[in-house]
Amino acid sequence: MSILVVVEGNRSLSQETVAAALALNQPVTVVAIHTLPDQLPPGVATVTLVQHDLLASYTADAYTAALAQLIEAMSPRLVLFPHTYQVRDYAPKLATRLNRPFVSDVIRLRATDAGYVFTRQLFQGKINADYEAFGSGPHFASMQAGAYRAENLAPAPEAASTFTPVLEAPRATPEPPFREAARAVDLSAANLIVSVGRGIKEKENLGVVEQLAAALGAELAASRPICDNGWLPMERQVGSSGQTVAPKLYLAVGISGAIQHLVGMKGAKTIVAINRDPDAPIFEIADYGIVGDLFEVVPALTDEIKKLR
Repeated sequence: MSILVVVEGNRSLSQETVAAALALNQPVTVVAIHTLPDQLPPGVATVTLVQHDLLASYTADAYTAALAQLIEAMSPRLVLFPHTYQVRDYAPKLATRLNRPFVSDVIRLRATDAGYVFTRQLFQGKINADYEAFGSGPHFASMQAGAYRAENLAPAPEAASTFTPVLEAPRATPEPPFREAARAVDLSAANLIVSVGRGIKEKENLGVVEQLAAALGAELAASRPICDNGWLPMERQVGSSGQTVAPKLYLAVGISGAIQHLVGMKGAKTIVAINRDPDAPIFEIADYGIVGDLFEVVPALTDEIKKLR
């Protein structure tokens, strides 16, 4: 029995979800609705394109009916989704239709002899809870952004099959996609991020960190207090109420490391923290830590990076 991964176009979160499935070392079939993805992590066995005129625009009714028919035809053991707003809308409905539970926002996934174990976070990341699924399935879960990495993408294989469901006109009228798709900054796709916290003291001091980000060619991000004060737009906020990121490098400048922020960035491959407080929680997860005044450390670091260019 294979694993199905339902993707949404070429979104990085969809590719991360495919990577999570491939890590289980079981056959993986990618399911695309109406439009095939251009790139995927290497190792995908097949791609199935679900086609129907009523799937051209999203409605929960049409997506649920189409995927329910596909799942019944293919009998997968596990069905994975990226944890997007669209998935949150229809996936619980789909699981309920098939009389199965749905585990959302999963950060880790492993296979056992009896089934699968899903790990998700509770109380804003303070506790990790394991949920074990037994039996033949299908089991349903959505993967949190940044939980897995999708690197070395390759051109997606041509669709090995096309599935055409039998659909009735949906009860709802299709509407434009949620504004998430119009976000000007997608930090989840950034490989390098420089993030600033309340240690910057004043909005006028942001230039110090902006110069470091420019020298690195990195995206600029922030903790919640910076965005709440209007010093940077809300779309640059990282944390439980902002974006979840997993870059190759996350450089935290003047960020103490409150749990609400750590939830959004602790999946980074390498974390570098600059803080004058040696007991700041950020140092507990940092790979490299610099204890010092950011107004001295950051300009010096920027100058050294510029010399390497």
